[in-house]
Amino acid sequence: MVLVEGEEGIKKKVSATTGEATTPATPLIRIFDILPRLGWPTLFMHNNYQYYGPQYQRRNAFIRYFLVALISFFIITGSIIFIVWLVLRPRIPEFTVQSVKVTNFSVVDSQHVSGIWQVRLLVANPNKKMKISYATMDSTLFYKSEFITATRIPPFDQGTRNQTAVDTSFSVQDAYVAVSALNTLNSERAKGTVPFRIRVLAWVRFRSGWWRARSRLLKVWCEDLTVGLSSSNNRTADLVGGERDCKVRI
Repeated sequence: MVLVEGEEGIKKKVSATTGEATTPATPLIRIFDILPRLGWPTLFMHNNYQYYGPQYQRRNAFIRYFLVALISFFIITGSIIFIVWLVLRPRIPEFTVQSVKVTNFSVVDSQHVSGIWQVRLLVANPNKKMKISYATMDSTLFYKSEFITATRIPPFDQGTRNQTAVDTSFSVQDAYVAVSALNTLNSERAKGTVPFRIRVLAWVRFRSGWWRARSRLLKVWCEDLTVGLSSSNNRTADLVGGERDCKVRI
């Protein structure tokens, strides 16, 4: 097939075998060629924006406002607590062991001890503007690191600049003590004095007027509570050397 130019300047395809002119094939109309004439994708994008755009913007605006409100709440609350804390200046209470009295103390078969420990604690609130509430108070008696017995102190409230005497009693019958610790105890008894330790764990809350602090765990350690307990006098003993200040942490 060859191209020939006719009299009117129009190029036609002529068959090389028959010599007859053929009309050029009409190109296929593609769908993508007519879509722009129908308004696509402009029309489609316009409709899509109208449907999804405002909803998406409202959701983003809500998230932004929520985060701003949440951050503002924490900042304001923290600032108020910090200012109140600076104004009131809460101080932790002070614990002092005033007296320790041991009665009916005995060592049984080199592995068990018995006795009664009567302890008086002086609890002082040094705060001028804050009261203290003591909830659960658990006290434990130790010989060095050996647990002997435990008891519970009733809850109480304490006013500002107040001192409260708290009496607690530890009673034990045939409590097991490790052989090594008991040998050390007998050696110290031979010297005339034996030291004990007391630990107090208490949930406390500071308050002043309408303001209430959250409950906090108070840890009290009363060390070196030496009593005059000797081998010759194994029934009764008292605290030696006067009062003992305790370590208090919160």
